[in-house]
Amino acid sequence: MLSVFDIFKIGIGPSSSHTVGPMRAAEQFARGLERDGLLLRTAQVRVELYGSLGATGRGHATDLGVILGLYGETPDTVDPSAVKPQLASVQRSGQLPLLGIHPISFQRARDIVFLAEQSMPEHPNAMRFAATGSDGSILSDRCYFSVGGGFVMESGAAAAVADMAPGLRWPYPFRTGDDLLAQAKSNGMSIAELMMANECVWRSEEEVRAGLLHIWRVMQECVQRGFGIGDEDGEEHLPGALGIRRRAPKLYRELLERGHNVAGGDPLAAMDWVNAFAMAVNEQNAAGGRVVTAPTNGAAGIVPAVLHYHDKYTAGAPDDDVVDFLLTAGAIGLLYKANASISGAEVGCQGEVGVACSMAAGALAAVLGGTVPQIENAAEIGMEHNLGLTCDPVGGRVQIPCIERNAMGAVKAINAARMALRGDGHHYVSLDAVIKTMRQTGEDMKSKYKETSLGGLAVNVVEC
Repeated sequence: MLSVFDIFKIGIGPSSSHTVGPMRAAEQFARGLERDGLLLRTAQVRVELYGSLGATGRGHATDLGVILGLYGETPDTVDPSAVKPQLASVQRSGQLPLLGIHPISFQRARDIVFLAEQSMPEHPNAMRFAATGSDGSILSDRCYFSVGGGFVMESGAAAAVADMAPGLRWPYPFRTGDDLLAQAKSNGMSIAELMMANECVWRSEEEVRAGLLHIWRVMQECVQRGFGIGDEDGEEHLPGALGIRRRAPKLYRELLERGHNVAGGDPLAAMDWVNAFAMAVNEQNAAGGRVVTAPTNGAAGIVPAVLHYHDKYTAGAPDDDVVDFLLTAGAIGLLYKANASISGAEVGCQGEVGVACSMAAGALAAVLGGTVPQIENAAEIGMEHNLGLTCDPVGGRVQIPCIERNAMGAVKAINAARMALRGDGHHYVSLDAVIKTMRQTGEDMKSKYKETSLGGLAVNVVEC
């Protein structure tokens, strides 16, 4: 039983599973030491990163996330501008203050170990934290799994989210797309209305609305920074040896200068703007900026790009539309989380860009007046044509093909919504069928195509 705020989480780039998840796990481990009275007895912490975390952890800033988490930082509150000074302080002093209060000896090269060739059966994104005392004795040894979208599970834990109040039940429970359709039909509700009622199990409607509108503001701010607005000191190139130049600021300036809109006579003007919105977000993500996980960082540009498209090119995006859009997208995201995966390391990029495309397509159909069957159809189309999408980041960085892939996913989501709205909601392949197919495809996909950078573009593009 998860919340829309588990699908949309504020964090920093470049990866929800490789940066945000490890940060949360490290912070949980440090808090556990404090809770158990072991924090002040800890002299050293060793972190082992397995499987996909070991293979692409350096490029995905997993070590950075771990250090920040041990510091006591959390993804939604950490100041991206303070990250470099914190890391420099650890590097310079050889000490890391656990939770900001207890310094321990720490060297990144010694105490964070990348074990790409070793994997744990529970999940390919595994990490182990071991705290030792001054005499070398093990004080605490815990294993965590980063299961996609910033979700973290401790080994042996039964649920990914530990802060949900036990004993609560949704008034309109659903686990499958068919359940969702049946609930909406039998209760005469839209998907957004149904999700709002379920969200009110934890918080008031006013709080839900305020939280979702805050998510939208963060998305908007991310686009603005990605365009270089209010961030004139931003780096021209993205981090890393690839030397990728940011494209969104230049594209934004060109669009403004050319008066690039429908009235200007270009029938494809909207596509250029959607590309710009999506790339702005994912360039910010690649640079370690603040983004909204939607449902992952690697796919964070699709939902905001489509919502920006709605704001600019259709009826606008008043607060009610924003809330309905995000509630509908969240409901669709929860179906994938419950029945398949949103982890690139588990099912490839179909679980990231594919899911985001499906979410955005269904949500756009909803705010454009689609019926519940049309919304389900849009979501199904969005995933059906992303099946088999691999996760093969060049250099282990969330840059190539990830940034352009978000732009493509956003355009595809808009087209999926339009196709569904031209129909009556009847279609042959159900959303449940395509989710099941996505899961099976991910199971069959070779591990080298699942966020390890051992196949695909990652080995066919020469790093300079």
